[in-house]
Amino acid sequence: MSATGSTATFETERKRLTGVAYRMLGRWSEAEDAVQDAYLRWQAADHGAIETPAAWLTTVVVRLCLDRMRRAKAAREVYVGPWLPEPVLTPEGGERRDEEVESFANDVSLGLMVVLERLGPEERAAFILREAFDSSYAEIAAALGKSEVAVRQLISRARDRVRAERPRFRAEPETHQRLVASFMSAVAANDASALLSMLKSDVRFVSDGGGKAPAALRVMNSRDEVANLILHLAAAKGGPREVKVVTLSGVPSIWSIDAQGFETVTQFEIDDGQIQSIFVVRNPDKLAHLRLH
Repeated sequence: MSATGSTATFETERKRLTGVAYRMLGRWSEAEDAVQDAYLRWQAADHGAIETPAAWLTTVVVRLCLDRMRRAKAAREVYVGPWLPEPVLTPEGGERRDEEVESFANDVSLGLMVVLERLGPEERAAFILREAFDSSYAEIAAALGKSEVAVRQLISRARDRVRAERPRFRAEPETHQRLVASFMSAVAANDASALLSMLKSDVRFVSDGGGKAPAALRVMNSRDEVANLILHLAAAKGGPREVKVVTLSGVPSIWSIDAQGFETVTQFEIDDGQIQSIFVVRNPDKLAHLRLH
């Protein structure tokens, strides 16, 4: 295979490989780095000995990501406050309408990514490859260096955990968009009653500043506490300088920048017409790649 041909072969797989890496790592920048490392290995490989380039590249990317996930464990232990995945720009269209758990791995919403984060590295890799990319059990076994029986067990456990931790019914795009608009209106009007009506009684508020931007240092689960904090932050220092709705990680999200220049991405997880979870990303390292201002 010529150098031009090998590059072309790799480029046809780049988007898929980056999707695998992002779902495993939760950071778009790290996913791109892992895929670039795979490209360097591909260029140095004996292409004549590789029967199925796509499978070979998948195996390389998965193993590179597993290595990165293991190295990242120590860093996560000293991370300041809760950790959230890095949001990514995605096409318009809102959440998937599918209700089956198998479809969940096909989205990249922060709620789904948080659940995936709780899986073990190999469980996460096996579940992603099977459910999001329709890899065969044999292909996954080869990528992980395990038997097909072991892979089936990994995927079964991962499915059970995803099913247990995700809302049973996903919000339709119109519901999600309506709640985002209503939330913004309530906050702009400082209407605590309207805001409280949108929040489930056990709403969860997760804020990631990474020690580099002001953020709550614990997960909050009190509806009154969450509403009060949101209204307080919205009014601080004269309110946000700019606010807009954008589609990030597959769902309508609120992007804003405050008077101090800190960017914020806010995304909701909807359950039964109310907000079940609020994810707030403020760590500038996780937002710079979006270039939204």
